[in-house]
Amino acid sequence: MSRATAELPTAARAFLTRPHAATLATIRPDGTPHVTPVRFTFDAAAGLARVTTRAGTRKARNVAAGGPMARGALCQADGFRWVTLEGRAAVSDDDTRVADAVRRYTDRYRMAPPAPPDLVVIEISVERVLSLNL
Repeated sequence: MSRATAELPTAARAFLTRPHAATLATIRPDGTPHVTPVRFTFDAAAGLARVTTRAGTRKARNVAAGGPMARGALCQADGFRWVTLEGRAAVSDDDTRVADAVRRYTDRYRMAPPAPPDLVVIEISVERVLSLNL
């Protein structure tokens, strides 16, 4: 567990279990931000946020292009309440990691995510948590 997730208030943890969408921000190779709506899961014990997507999406390509220095930020909002999870990002096509992400997504949203043949998972190792009104 990261220090950031260990110190996460109970209200923020509960908020992150609600089946809301979020925005995912990644950095394009030219340094400009790319922001897109996503569904995600958050594992406070592991300090990981996960987003399933296709390997060829801009967000997955941005993370892959960033290598070990790639960063990502997820922001879930509901009115004037929000939580942002920031950290290092990596993309994986490992069957075990993808299956774990799919299971967590299905538990959270009560439905399986799309299952294209090139499904990957973007994992963000949460290093910073920002929130408001929680």
